[in-house]
This record gives sequence, C-alpha cells and structure tokens, in this order.
Amino acid sequence: MVDISMRYFDESSGDPLRQARLLEQVHAAVLGGDVADDVRVDGKRKGTCSPRPVVVESWRRSLAARIDPNGWQPPVEFETAALPEIRAEHPLAECVPLLRETLLEAAGDTPHIMIVTDAAGTILWREGNPEVCRKADDVLLSEGTRWSEDAIGTNAMGTTLATDSPVRIHSAEHLVRTYHAWTCAASPVHDPETGAVLGSIDVSGPLRTMHPALTALVTAAARLAENRLTDRMRREHERLRQRHLPSLRALRGEPGALLGPRGHVIETTSGELNLPERVEPTRPEEGIAVGDDRRIVLEPLSGGYLLRAPRRKRSPRGGTTGVTRTPAPAAVRHTLRLGLMSEYPTAESDGQRLELGTRHAELLAALALRPAGVSSERLALLVHGERGNPVTVRAEIHRLRNQIGCAVVRTKPYRLDASIEADFHDVRQALCEGALRSALALHGAGLLPGSEAPVVREEREELAAGLRGAVLGSEDPDLLWSYASTEHGRDDIEVLEHLLSLLARGDWRRAGTRARLARLLREQ
Repeated sequence: MVDISMRYFDESSGDPLRQARLLEQVHAAVLGGDVADDVRVDGKRKGTCSPRPVVVESWRRSLAARIDPNGWQPPVEFETAALPEIRAEHPLAECVPLLRETLLEAAGDTPHIMIVTDAAGTILWREGNPEVCRKADDVLLSEGTRWSEDAIGTNAMGTTLATDSPVRIHSAEHLVRTYHAWTCAASPVHDPETGAVLGSIDVSGPLRTMHPALTALVTAAARLAENRLTDRMRREHERLRQRHLPSLRALRGEPGALLGPRGHVIETTSGELNLPERVEPTRPEEGIAVGDDRRIVLEPLSGGYLLRAPRRKRSPRGGTTGVTRTPAPAAVRHTLRLGLMSEYPTAESDGQRLELGTRHAELLAALALRPAGVSSERLALLVHGERGNPVTVRAEIHRLRNQIGCAVVRTKPYRLDASIEADFHDVRQALCEGALRSALALHGAGLLPGSEAPVVREEREELAAGLRGAVLGSEDPDLLWSYASTEHGRDDIEVLEHLLSLLARGDWRRAGTRARLARLLREQ
C-alpha cells in the first residue's frame, strides 16, 4: 500500500484555486509513492506536504477497498422509478423542506447543490443550481448512486459516514481524480432515539465556490434536522403512552415500563427499576439491575413494548426456582406469520396484520425458504429469474423492511430474523405426518397461485405434486372426492378414474364423477 504517513499541508489560505493546484501536486506525489518535497504554487516552493489527517485515513480506507484513483464510478443502488417510494419511507423525508430552506433558498443563486443520503451513502435527494446539477450528472453525482468510501473513495458524504463527524473535502482531497474539480462538505444525521446514523447532508459545488463556513453550515443544518426528528419522536411517544397506559396500570404495582418501538423508555411504574434511557429490545436484560429474585420479561405491544420485572416463583422448600444468582433473560424474538397459500397474501408481525403485494409476498417466501440468508444477486435470481437485477431487489427489500420492520428483515445477507410460522410450511409438515385432510384444507389455491417467481413456482409445484401423490395413494374415496372438488383435482383424469374405482355402486357421487370423466376424455 502507498505510504501516506507524512505531515499535512496548511490549508488556511482562502484561495480555493491556489489550494487546488497545491493539492493536485500532493495527490500525484503521495499516490505515486513519493514524498511531496518539491511542491510549488505560483512558482514558489512550498516544501514537504501531505493531506490532512482525516484525508490520509480516508485514503487508506479507500485504497484498502481497492478504489482506483484514476477512474472509478459510484455504483447505482436504486433505479429512478424506485426512488419516490424509498424517499417517502425514509426518516429524513420530512426534513427535506427544512434543509432546502436552510441550504438552498437562503443562499440564493449560489452555485451549489444540496444532497441527502441514507446511512449507506446512497443519494436519495439532490437539489440546487440547475447548471451544477447538469455537471453533477456528468460524473454520476446523482440520485440512486452510492457514495460510501468503499464504493467511490474519499468524498464528503462517504467520509462523514465513515467517521461519524462533519467533513469538508476539497478538490484533489477526493481520491478519485474525476472529482478534483469539486468541493463538498457533509455532516451525519442521527436517529434521536437510538443514536444510529440515518444518513448525511451534503453541500457540493465547483471548487472555486469553496467557503470556510461551508462545514459549519451543513453541521447546523444536520442539527436542525435532528431537532425536527426529536420533536416527531416525542409526539409519537406521547401517543403511544396515552394508548398503552392501561397496560402499564394493569401491572398493579409490579415494576415495569412502557418502551417505544426501538426501546426508548417512555413511562415507568416505579423507581424500583433502575432503567437506562433506552433498552435494547433484543437484549432487555443488559444494563438493568433487578436483583436475584426478579427477571426481565418483554411483551410486544402495538407500536412498542411492555417491560415487566416479576418476582420468581418460590419453590416448596423455600427460595426461588431456577438459578437465582443471575437473572434469567427473557429471550425476545419476533414472530412472523405468513399466509401465502392464497391469492390475497398476508403477514402478521407481533400481532400486526399486513396485506402484502405480490412482490413483497414473493420476497418473504424466498427468504422463508432460504433461512440461512442470500445475497442480493441470489435473491434477484430466485424472485426474478435470469433477468433479475440486484439493484431492483435492494430497492424492494428496502421497502419491505420499512413495512415489516428492520429487526425482522435483515441484511448482509438478506434473511428473516424471527420465528417463522408459514402456512406453506404447515402444508409440508402435515404431509410429512400423514395428516392428509389437514394438508388438503391448508393447501387451498396453492402457494401464491399467480406468482411466476422461480423459487415460488418450484415450491408450489412440489407441494401440489406431494399432495396429489399422497391423496392418490391413500385409497380413501372420501379424501379423493374432496381433492377432486378442488381447483387442482377437478380436471385430473387419473384422480377421477381412481375415485370411480373406489366408490361403491350405490354411491351418489359415481354418476357425477363418471360424467365429468367422460367430458374430459372427449375434450382430449
């Protein structure tokens, strides 16, 4: 790797073009493996120079990710058609008008653009000076492209997300030479409830427009956005508190608390529990001292959780049952119930029932059938076939996570982190146990009958074939009659012939079966 551990140059000069010329020489020297010991600006020798420490570290990370400084393009994560829905579901959507007013409208005709990314560095919004937008399009500084350091090297958006701090990147401080004509400043935006990074806010423009106050401006805008999100969180928590206070009061003095959807403590019953500001819903026992005779129980509510700390039951000989030295943590695991054996698929997550569109139902079926997880490329193949596009799948998963929950639909790899109760699993289990009447009743119209997703079609055909074979082999005329009354069995000649051979001479079903069989044979 290139040795870039040199002392950095003083960039206090207010001339952005002069700085750019100096940085070009530093960039060429450092990435060429040399010490920039003869840097000259306007004919004057500047001595030994190197990038600022934040740039040095960013270059190291970018080079380790095998970014080519001589020619690299940001990957396209979301197609243009998918962006409106993705934007609408992103937490920063409601902050965009405020950011527009702060960063663009107040600046008048300044040749800048405002950019808002998600936590992965993908640009969701880009607005501003039309001429600058056209130039940005020429270098793929556009909506839907990803600007993390491992995707496009050192840049303000990617570096601010990597360091979780405001950053300004000017001219040749960008690792990739394509962007040496640009200057940009960015700041991260955090979720007020969890502290997690939601995305970044960036102001970019031609290098001659650099202003020393640019970093302070985007930092102030990011704080305004966080304040807006905090206000929304407080309103949501108050609505949740009013809705679920009866559940808290029903504890009748038992220590407990009402938690928000991501574990923020909204209300408690007493001071007996020494609770932090936020409890991790997947590990509620961490950081909570409850004593040897108590345990933590977390119960899902609509939009949040009820945390309880009941005392352990006493054994007949005294003391408490179980291990008393360490509180037994209550394993909190989401439950996802999938109803996909129908033309109208549904999902139920922690008591909340959702109607699913075909694509979301196909994705959930694929993930339920591949519990170990799959890559975006593999998921695209499973759902869309050979023409599948991983970019499209990533956008679809993004929307699905917003609908079902990020704690249930996980990434890297894509998988379901929940206890899965799927009706098509129930059909297979019933077949394995020989409970053919239950399997027939559960099977219904089949797995997503209108879907042509390869993974769905394969499972649907296997279940249908397994059920048919089991019914034919049962030698049970009543079961065969029930199967022959379904969409799958009513036109099945072999099923009807076998049924006719099993029905007694006086059985009223013989005449109808014979008539249907004769019609099918004529139509062959």
